[in-house]
Amino acid sequence: MFHNHLMVLLAITACIILVSCNANPIPGHQATELVSESPDSLSTPDDPTNTDEPTNITTTLVAATDQPVLITGEFEYTNSIITDYYVEHAVALVDMNGFVERDQEWDIPLESQTLGFLDINPEAMSGSFWLQLPAQPTGTMVNLDPANPAAAGVQVFAISYWPNLTGGPYSEGDDRSQGWPAYLASIRADTENDDEIIGGKLVVWAPDAMQSFPSSYGPDELLFTDDDPLQTLPAGYSVIDLDTDPFTIIRDSEASLTLYEPEDVAIKNFADLSYTEAFDQMFEQVRREYAFNGIEGKEPDWDGLYDTLAPRVAEAEDQNDANLFYAALVDFTDGFRDGHVGLNGGSLSTDYLVERAIGGYGLALRELDDGRVLVVYVGPDTPAETAGMEVGAEVTAFNGMPVSEAIDAVQPPIGPFSTDFGKRYEQVRFLTRTAPGNTAEITFVHPGDSPETVTLTAEQEIDSLFVTDPLSNADPNALPVEFRLLDSGVGYVRINSNYDDLNLIIRLFERALKTFEDNSVPGIIIDMRYNSGGAPLGLAGFLTDETILSGQREYYSDQTGQFEPEGPRERVWPNENQYRFNSMVLLVGQSCYSACEEESYGFSQVPEMQVVGLTPTGGVYAEVARGQYRLPEDISLQVPTGRSTLPDGSIFLEGVGVVPDIRIPTTEEVVLAEAGEDIVLQQAESVVLQGSL
Repeated sequence: MFHNHLMVLLAITACIILVSCNANPIPGHQATELVSESPDSLSTPDDPTNTDEPTNITTTLVAATDQPVLITGEFEYTNSIITDYYVEHAVALVDMNGFVERDQEWDIPLESQTLGFLDINPEAMSGSFWLQLPAQPTGTMVNLDPANPAAAGVQVFAISYWPNLTGGPYSEGDDRSQGWPAYLASIRADTENDDEIIGGKLVVWAPDAMQSFPSSYGPDELLFTDDDPLQTLPAGYSVIDLDTDPFTIIRDSEASLTLYEPEDVAIKNFADLSYTEAFDQMFEQVRREYAFNGIEGKEPDWDGLYDTLAPRVAEAEDQNDANLFYAALVDFTDGFRDGHVGLNGGSLSTDYLVERAIGGYGLALRELDDGRVLVVYVGPDTPAETAGMEVGAEVTAFNGMPVSEAIDAVQPPIGPFSTDFGKRYEQVRFLTRTAPGNTAEITFVHPGDSPETVTLTAEQEIDSLFVTDPLSNADPNALPVEFRLLDSGVGYVRINSNYDDLNLIIRLFERALKTFEDNSVPGIIIDMRYNSGGAPLGLAGFLTDETILSGQREYYSDQTGQFEPEGPRERVWPNENQYRFNSMVLLVGQSCYSACEEESYGFSQVPEMQVVGLTPTGGVYAEVARGQYRLPEDISLQVPTGRSTLPDGSIFLEGVGVVPDIRIPTTEEVVLAEAGEDIVLQQAESVVLQGSL
């Protein structure tokens, strides 16, 4: 329930529990991703006596041996987001006033934060920590006794995972935190009920032995409400065990606490079940929680899917055939119109693709906006070259069908897809993919010549497949952000990935802006075309001093049986350091997915920003951290569970993407450009230069 560095998520895209002013992938830790708005009916103390600033008051001296002075503990986790996105790890003593007040946008004061050491073992997916309590904390004083408004009150803390997103080690400035922690925290939170505390341990400090604290949950089963029964705390620190009734007061000098991974973020592990048991349990949960249930054109035909696939899964189990099981799961994912639904079966995936796509004819195709389908690649010593096909030839028919109809019939083995244009692109790519030995009759015509029809026999080759891969220009070894000055003087920055060290991404991007500013560039181009997602960071906050609002996260609630908003509406906050340029262009494309799209949306809302591209972004936008499954045969499945909506109720970004203001048509010039020549970038550069005049 944090709106800070752990909020960048979730996220994700992944998509989502600490929080940063921009966004964060830790599930439930960032207000924009996993926190919830408190309903008006939420019961809170009628007249809590507290202050937003840490308070210094007279205290009773307590011997260190009579109270906790050191907090230690261990934890385990199943979701690797903390090591995927962060390299600077810590724990913190976190002021819980935000929870006492049920204020998810309460800024955690810098002065109240005390950091501790944390050690993570990524292989074991576990960690340990220690934190020395300050002699006198500087958190927020809260009076938990409604009958005694004059009471000094206590300070309430949790221990929480506290990584560094950007800047210094503390959460402040561009890396502020809001609300309260619910991810890898010493308390357990109910994500179905506004992250209400339902267990775990708190660290509480009392200035004297006359302050009250709840002894258990009251009749409303909520903590820190008027019906809580009270007990008196001893002076100094106490650790309160919320899993006992009444709550236990722990005064050991070294207190041990556990950090909890929320159950909804933990990977759903059905790997040890039979095929049918795993499929049935997975299907039931996915059917209930899928993010786009109730959305026309998005919700699968659940009954039809199950009736078709359950017998196939049972057959795979009877035959003990992992490939049959995997093939049934592929068809399960193809029942969605959602590019976030994904399946990874390791060698099973490889075998599946090899069987269907390892063969080719040695040519690659692209479809133009005018409907023509051109040959854009012919491999040396391939069936296509032997038949006399050349780059630039137009294919008019395939296996006796008009080529457009033949493309329509292709079922790409790498789906599903959120958009028609995304699916169409892959249908064109896989039209010429098959098993070696299969034949195809292709009719083509070279410019100025008569049509020819040839029969080609597929052979094992993959070069023609990868030449039109939308991510063929992506370098997996590149830094997540690269930048340079173009010959024209325009500043060019390419954000290759949001799935990396988030601190590094932010620092590199700001370094680019600072370099461009120092060189007085006429304008900048931000290239997001080859970024397949990760964690949104709100980088647009460097370019505007206005808050940018986006979608409202929603999740299915078992309690209400419908999708409910969780947390405040997502937004990009202005950064403390601001940069301005006379002309700005955002380059987008269909390979920009998920968190890349949220990042791109933020950029698109910066005043004077122009969006340029051949297509919109991929239109693949949902939260997936809560929809991770492990199935038998070491198969992993991902299904979105969180969606974002706009105030009018429409879905944010999914199926639409960030649409170019200036759409570059897919022409012969574009698809036949020489290797290394980027026509779209050249067009964007012209737009920048014209805008700088």
